[in-house]
Amino acid sequence: MTALSPHLRQATPVVAARGEGVHLYGEDGRRYLDFTAGIGVTSTGHCHPKVVAAAQEQVGTLIHGQYTTVMHQPLRRLVDKLGEVLPAGLDSLFFTNSGSEAVESALRLARQATGRPNVLVCHGGFHGRTVAAASMTTSGIRFRSGFSPLMSGVVVTPFPTAYRYGWDEEAATRFALQELDYTLQTISSPADTAAIIVEPVLGEGGYVPANRAFLEGLRERADRHGFLLILDEVQTGVGRTGRFWGHDHFGVTPDILVTAKGLASGFPISGIAASEELMAKAWPGSQGGTYGANAVACAAACATLDVVRDEKLVENAEAMGKRLRQGLEAVADRTPGIGDVRGLGLMLASEFVTEDGSPDPETAARVQRAAVDEGLLLLLCGAWNQVVRMIPALVIDEAGVDDGLRAWAKAVEAGTSGAGDR
Repeated sequence: MTALSPHLRQATPVVAARGEGVHLYGEDGRRYLDFTAGIGVTSTGHCHPKVVAAAQEQVGTLIHGQYTTVMHQPLRRLVDKLGEVLPAGLDSLFFTNSGSEAVESALRLARQATGRPNVLVCHGGFHGRTVAAASMTTSGIRFRSGFSPLMSGVVVTPFPTAYRYGWDEEAATRFALQELDYTLQTISSPADTAAIIVEPVLGEGGYVPANRAFLEGLRERADRHGFLLILDEVQTGVGRTGRFWGHDHFGVTPDILVTAKGLASGFPISGIAASEELMAKAWPGSQGGTYGANAVACAAACATLDVVRDEKLVENAEAMGKRLRQGLEAVADRTPGIGDVRGLGLMLASEFVTEDGSPDPETAARVQRAAVDEGLLLLLCGAWNQVVRMIPALVIDEAGVDDGLRAWAKAVEAGTSGAGDR
């Protein structure tokens, strides 16, 4: 008898039968408030009617028009629609299927365009599970262990994770930039450095936002030394943080932007954006793929971008994120085991710690399981899985936020009761 790999373990015991908006329904008929959104993918909620209609219409017309063989209108429309929201100057696009593929495409473009071998990555970043992407991932050993040797040419530099260092943000940022300069002086010469890649908010690394001074520092050094700044917006893009792109909080424009996840409300599509001049430096034949820019995924992405615009979901993410954060902070204020609440927009997390401030993954796991009993689906992240994250669909309203907070408060109480006796 065949079965799924034993390592494909679900974070919750729910067997989903259908989804609608911010809710999933189990096969037992129970309704769950979904604060996972398919790991930030179902940006417009489960089965948004306009996304469903666009996909259904496209399925009956053209399912797959391989985009290095023929052109199709959904791809043309998607290019135009992204042109309305991309930073000025990033006017050339290449599409793939997953975040990992897009990250590797960005890396390939950076190396080919600069003729340099090395890439700098920030400690705590997650960029994917394929070999090159995993080699650039430092958010946890589970993503990069057991299949060495990893790709060479990757150099790790600090991210301003103030809570982990026990410093304020200014001190953490000063340290991170000083160490970057030291790295460029001791490990990866600027002449050997093709790019630095960073998430505007660390995802798997614990939902830690960057800040303006840090990203401005990266931009200045990239310009001074002639390497590229790549922003991995796989999880932070398409309104998730209360701005269309996560970097919009910080006033810094990348040379290459990576997007995926929330772009098509659950259909697999990803891509990179760069200037036409930079994209032209890719070597002939280096960009392609069988399923990239699938016609149905492109149609769903076009509908998603329309919904995000027409329903003002970026603005909603900002407003509902503030409401959610206030509630999370209120729970943390009365819970000694929650050391930090952080994030941007509807990308928020609570970090669990022991009495001495050490990571507390056991309590985080208990709280996450208790939340399921309360009808709330959540995920863990952080190096020790000590962080519980919340990423509801951008369509969530005040009632949904408040329902989630009520369930969260009960789950925290259940998961932390007696935790100090361990």
